[in-house]
Amino acid sequence: MITYQPVSNDSELKQILALQQQNLAVNLSDEQIQTQGFVTVVHNLPLLQKMHLQAPSIIAKDEDTLAGYCLAMTKELKADVPVLVPMFDTLETLNFQDVPLKEAAYIAVGQVCVAAAYRGKGIFEGMYQAYKKEYSRQYSFAITEIAHRNKRSLQAHTKVGFQILLAYLSPDDNQIWEIVVWDWRQD
Repeated sequence: MITYQPVSNDSELKQILALQQQNLAVNLSDEQIQTQGFVTVVHNLPLLQKMHLQAPSIIAKDEDTLAGYCLAMTKELKADVPVLVPMFDTLETLNFQDVPLKEAAYIAVGQVCVAAAYRGKGIFEGMYQAYKKEYSRQYSFAITEIAHRNKRSLQAHTKVGFQILLAYLSPDDNQIWEIVVWDWRQD
């Protein structure tokens, strides 16, 4: 049985790092990237520990096996992940439904990943529902960015309720990124 819960210890953070390594685009074939999706940002244990202290990530577990994770990241940590600085800087200039995001209460989804053996079983949506339950009292929005070429992730995020706010070309990696927003104010 799958359970959804906030991260509670370093062992779970280490499991996140192991699953992340398995799903980094640099470790996958082109076919896997196109059909299964991928993650981009590489984290380390001290960074995940720091993120966890501010906002614990949500994980899906099957007994002791990590089935997936959804990282939580406050905007105060933006400088700790240099590859995400362009996203945070761009957010400072945008409005969502007439709300200036620089003034909005939002939490960034630092990364989401479902283990290969658990894909297609509703775990992605289950993690996001747990994420919303955990954070919607404090934050009006969940925001993340997705590589335009990661079609599987874009489709999954749209299905959960995220809306595309902006596509932009990142000067750091010359990739098109889509900033997506999940509006929790209406629920």
